[in-house]
Amino acid sequence: MDIKVPSLWEEFSIPLKKFISKRISNQQDNEDILQEVFLKINSNIVTLKDKQKLHAWIYRIAKNTIIDFYRNNNYIKEIELIEDSIKVTDENFSMNEEILGCLKPMINHLPEKYKQAIILTEYKNITQKELSEQLGISLSGAKSRVQRGRKMLKDMILDCCSLEFDKTGNIIDYKYKTKGCKSC
Repeated sequence: MDIKVPSLWEEFSIPLKKFISKRISNQQDNEDILQEVFLKINSNIVTLKDKQKLHAWIYRIAKNTIIDFYRNNNYIKEIELIEDSIKVTDENFSMNEEILGCLKPMINHLPEKYKQAIILTEYKNITQKELSEQLGISLSGAKSRVQRGRKMLKDMILDCCSLEFDKTGNIIDYKYKTKGCKSC
């Protein structure tokens, strides 16, 4: 596998720095941890067998480096909080899944006709044409319901959370705008 660390630095340094700074308050410690993460990446890149899991692998290294920082500085309580707040799986890392968990309760807050359109098209995988036939409405009416339902969901999420995306459109970080989102 031919992955160059300098290109990884260009792609991941800023998102990783933000990821780390949300968990470590001291700026100097943030810089040290970021450097340590890239040292580990450089030393261990040859062990990565599946390039598709690069994103998850890098964030797992960052998570473990943050935990090591707290462990080495005897912050036992913070280690538990960090482990709970950073959910990195061995599969492709993406916070999209975490945000998806918020979408399901938000769908329940939609007006019934939009809720029904979203559930049928997004979760039951029926086409918009099939939706129009099933509901006895025009195709353009079905398309409008789906689009309006998606827009309402997007507005709910953006009212609740600040999202940060990578170059490919995946959510790499988020934070709640309020302590408790009414929909989540």
